[in-house]
Amino acid sequence: MVVDRMAIKTRALKTMAIKTTTTAAPPPPLARPRRRLGLLAWGLSSVTLALLAGAMGATTPARAEANPHGGGGAEQTEVIKPSTKEQLALSDHLRRSGIQFYGAWWCPACFKQKTLFGKEAISRLPYVECDKEDRGRQRCIDAQVKAFPTWVKGSSRLVGVQSLDELKRWSGFPASP
Repeated sequence: MVVDRMAIKTRALKTMAIKTTTTAAPPPPLARPRRRLGLLAWGLSSVTLALLAGAMGATTPARAEANPHGGGGAEQTEVIKPSTKEQLALSDHLRRSGIQFYGAWWCPACFKQKTLFGKEAISRLPYVECDKEDRGRQRCIDAQVKAFPTWVKGSSRLVGVQSLDELKRWSGFPASP
């Protein structure tokens, strides 16, 4: 039997080359999804916290720093009922009284607060958007708003979704005849 030493060496070198390239190769592609899963878990926990805060009637302004341009996010699709005369009168009274309503476009509790006034009265509210423009953001910082929605009248404030009756009592809205 004739042994070709050159063929054996060549085969051995090829095997070593394959082993060298496989050990020096970059980490498997499964290493990256772990980071994505971590971000996904962080995102889900943030959403959970936001939903819990919304359920309690207040939302913290932590996202105001994260998205300075506003926009994006889920749009509210709930049908808003037309405003009654009393809802319109209350929104006008709040504006005339110098009361400010601070909120954010992404805040579910703020959306709920607005819908209590009905479709037409929403545009009459003394609303300050805390998360779309620098001017509004600065107004919220100056007013020391810590959660949304926040109603401010002088040194008095209400935090969280307020019923229309509570806003009437707090603002001194005249009783209907």
